[in-house]
Amino acid sequence: MMIPAVHHPDYTISMPASHPFPMAKFGVLRRQLTSFGTGFRWYSPEPASRTALETVHDPRYLDDLFKGTLDRAAQRRSGFPWSEALVQRVRLETGGTCLAARLALAQGLALNTAGGTHHAHADFASGYCLLNDIAVAARTLLLEGAVARLLIVDLDVHQGDGTARLLANEPRALTFSMHAARNFPARKATSDRDVGLESGVGDEGYLETLAGVLPRLLDAFRPELVLYDAGVDVHAADRLGHLCLSDDGLYRRDRFVIEAARNRGIPIAAVIGGGYDRDIDALCHRHGQLFRAAVGVAGDSRYNRRSEF
Repeated sequence: MMIPAVHHPDYTISMPASHPFPMAKFGVLRRQLTSFGTGFRWYSPEPASRTALETVHDPRYLDDLFKGTLDRAAQRRSGFPWSEALVQRVRLETGGTCLAARLALAQGLALNTAGGTHHAHADFASGYCLLNDIAVAARTLLLEGAVARLLIVDLDVHQGDGTARLLANEPRALTFSMHAARNFPARKATSDRDVGLESGVGDEGYLETLAGVLPRLLDAFRPELVLYDAGVDVHAADRLGHLCLSDDGLYRRDRFVIEAARNRGIPIAAVIGGGYDRDIDALCHRHGQLFRAAVGVAGDSRYNRRSEF
């Protein structure tokens, strides 16, 4: 089984070394994944189209973003200084998630080496998120009729507030966010299912909570696609997280989510989500747990029949 994986070299752009966002991680992760040899079939995305972006974003916001007319306050809220390269990067990232979703529908499982920009709202950027790739992919596929129902599983340490608000009036998309309760954003949105965890939760408590929620959602809603935000800022060493998962805990979490979907014959597309550490190699090793989990599931004889992948 060759797992479809999406990457573009322009996921990484030049940023000052002092900037808190670990922009280099996308390229480093791609290089680390060469250790898997032929485990992945690599795809390169096109930038998300204006039409796709307008399924969730305000046209006036998109005009300001594309033309570079966002004011200073808006740029500060985004976390990035505006540049043409930044606009191209976020459009590619969003296109990458849309492509991963389509590949998952065709082959059962697909991964994007970026994505998870779940704080982007209809008309403003927030928390390093300028375009909401998850919501754009969801709305695009629903409007096309590619799926009738989909589930968003957001396990980033921060609540997926932008995604929840963008899809609040979309009954065909169910939003599930499990996050640290006392973390950004201060004002939470209302997902279809929110689980706020106390600070300091480790592997066993985290996985037990997840196991008590996700299978029931899958069985009750019966989605035709899962979009999974596998943020690693739940890790004990993350600068912006309040939880205490280990590398092994990340692997077990990601494998549990993938298996929960595939056991039910549901395609799943995953994005890497948040992760913040100045040790880029260590950070990318954490993001790599998602890809290791995917390889583990793909190598399981229960899942490697062509009809399922």
